[in-house]
Amino acid sequence: MLRRAILCVAMMMAVVCVSTPYYAYAQQAGAVTAEVHPSLSVATCTSSSGCQSRTQSVVLDANWRWIHRTGAYDNCYDGNQWSSSICPNPSTCSSNCALEGAQYQSTYGIANSGNALTLGFVTGTNVGSRVYLMDQNDRNYQIFKLKNREFSVDVDVSNLPCGLNGALYFVEMDADGGMSRFPTNRAGAKFGTGYCDAQCPQDIKFINGLANSDGWTGSSSSSGNGKYGACCAEMDIWEANKMATAFTPHPCSTSTPGQTQCEGLTCGAGADRYNGICDKDGCDFNSFRMGNKTFYGPGLTVDTNQKMTVVTQFFTVDGTDTGDLKEIRRIYIQNGKIIKNSATKVDGVNPDDSITDSFCGQAKTAFQDTNHFATLGGMRAMGTSLDRGMVLVLSIWDDHAANMLWLDSNYPTNKPDTVPGVARGPCPTTSGVPANVEREFPRSSVQFSNIRWGDIGSTHPTGTPSSSGTPAAASVATSSLDSSGNNNNNNNVNSAITTSSSAVASVTNSGGASSTGVPGASSTGVPGASSTGASGGSNSSTSTAAAVAAAVDTRTAALSGNLPPNFLNGASSLHVASLLIILVLVLVV
Repeated sequence: MLRRAILCVAMMMAVVCVSTPYYAYAQQAGAVTAEVHPSLSVATCTSSSGCQSRTQSVVLDANWRWIHRTGAYDNCYDGNQWSSSICPNPSTCSSNCALEGAQYQSTYGIANSGNALTLGFVTGTNVGSRVYLMDQNDRNYQIFKLKNREFSVDVDVSNLPCGLNGALYFVEMDADGGMSRFPTNRAGAKFGTGYCDAQCPQDIKFINGLANSDGWTGSSSSSGNGKYGACCAEMDIWEANKMATAFTPHPCSTSTPGQTQCEGLTCGAGADRYNGICDKDGCDFNSFRMGNKTFYGPGLTVDTNQKMTVVTQFFTVDGTDTGDLKEIRRIYIQNGKIIKNSATKVDGVNPDDSITDSFCGQAKTAFQDTNHFATLGGMRAMGTSLDRGMVLVLSIWDDHAANMLWLDSNYPTNKPDTVPGVARGPCPTTSGVPANVEREFPRSSVQFSNIRWGDIGSTHPTGTPSSSGTPAAASVATSSLDSSGNNNNNNNVNSAITTSSSAVASVTNSGGASSTGVPGASSTGVPGASSTGASGGSNSSTSTAAAVAAAVDTRTAALSGNLPPNFLNGASSLHVASLLIILVLVLVV
């Protein structure tokens, strides 16, 4: 429902009023704690010019944030339940509630330094985190189009034990967090909205700009599941701890591109796993599961006691940006040495070291897994998602659904590890219980650094080895690198949010969250290990302030915050007139 709000600006002896759109039901942006995104240096690379560094930033996912009544401190979500008085229905809840700014290091254990980002596991009452890379303008998410490209990152998992997952992956989220498609979303990418993945998580608190409060049922002390899920294609570059790792494409139905709300059967929950619109299992390459148990781990070929560079390459059938996706290849670099991915050692599967449709089909047959990957279009469908563009996600989490056994132990546990595909890592089947790992390993962490992307062979100095019959010197000059791909039209006043820090200086956000679902996760080849997406937190405030700085509408604050500093301080009449004309034009548009 669209209403019109009147903004009146006093200037000297006159009052100027303009009409501006106001949505009665909206997912609000908070103004208690200033939202300051931690900076992160990244680089784009080309074969001809090398790598060029630039400073961008990361933003915390909306599910971890404190959600409170707009203009007050009442929790809209507390423990694992929505407030029945503030949130009697999704529309009212979205109108009443705001996502608050985050204190990244003190509350969530997220520390940045130059090109490195460290995600801590337990910080106070908060467990885990999930962040997204913003674009250079710090307005939208950075969009990656990686077909016929490669992505490199340095990873340190030496402080990640069994049961934890330091994940880096791509999902087909909207660049603006859903603001343009869903006008009731007034928080947008700045506040980490719009998450989706191939698990169609139903614990996302806001989907399509509305609270996912209908049918909400608590699933742990701080999380739950609603009626709807948020689905989209997912490309897992890195899901790992120091004992096991996997990289996995997860396509979704080509009839539902991008972030899609699911309900019932289409979410693919439980027994409907293979009826959903996304491939929850994916086609995973886990060296341990593929028969090489001495390749990855502490002191092994890829030594997880040390930092490593992880390079993932996306080859097309014809070596061009427009060709269909053919192969996803992995190489490692450690101590200056390039390490090819391990070759498969499973009966009935060719000794491949990369992901192709052929590899996926043979592995699914050998492991007696349902090939939902092929049903939903396989590599070609994954390539189509890469064409449209994806958002980079970095997270650390524990697994309340399957204790991370699908990644680092035997899974399913009712089958012996002699059955092909069951053994996925060396961790005991008793490991990974969230309550245990949170108590025993709270200081665990993962560090991602030196993020680079660009032409194949351009992001690392050692080049790329030949494998799977693809030439080492792949064609890289077919088109210029699309390093951004973002729509930067977020100057719309409806998305502008400013904070009155002087009036709320005593307010702190203790909200945050416990990673009780599977933030960004793939239950790779794990029937029944459903992801519940991101988990949310206690969302409580420790503030002793009596009220938020005035009950001023945050939208009005946003509008005034966009005016020049001298607007209300004796500007020349010509300057004032010009500014008012501009303001009216902007608001009318």
